[in-house]
Amino acid sequence: MKKISNGLIALIVVAVCLLGIFSFYKNTYNSMVSLDEDVSVSWAEVQNQYQRRLDLIPNLVATVKGYAKHESEVFTQVSEARSKAGGQINISDEVLKDPDAFARYQQVQDSLGASLQRLLMVTEQYPALKADQNFLALQDQLEGTENRITVARNRFNEKANKYNKKIRKFPANIIANMSGFEARPYFSASEQAQNAPKVEF
Repeated sequence: MKKISNGLIALIVVAVCLLGIFSFYKNTYNSMVSLDEDVSVSWAEVQNQYQRRLDLIPNLVATVKGYAKHESEVFTQVSEARSKAGGQINISDEVLKDPDAFARYQQVQDSLGASLQRLLMVTEQYPALKADQNFLALQDQLEGTENRITVARNRFNEKANKYNKKIRKFPANIIANMSGFEARPYFSASEQAQNAPKVEF
């Protein structure tokens, strides 16, 4: 009788250990899936805001062209940057697993943003354009969109940071490696932002 109870106790201990391991694995895996989905949702919001900016550009360019016909170089730069970005707005979140593809995506978007800044700088030379109600409305929408892009990118970085920390901490990193969870890249400041602007009076 004593042998049976010792065997039964050992079986119960093993069952409890296995149940504990399974419960830990399940909870850790599910929390990583949830965090990964949060990153994907944040990624979709970043793309949504980039698409909004892309949709505003033709109206903005058309309005500026009416006043600044001889600024063809700036219009060409904006058009080229827009066409490059147009092919890279709604790409899958698989780009998050490829740091080089992510860097290229960010570079294209930064280039488009820089082109828009040049376009808006050109408008300073045309007082009639700056007073045009259509232009002012478009400019306000663009500024709002740029702010939304910044907010969306910051939220993405926060979600990616939370996810990356989760998959790198021990012992969750063992489950992450076994299950194929990979670190997500972050948005960073553009190259233009690394240099202080020159102010001339």
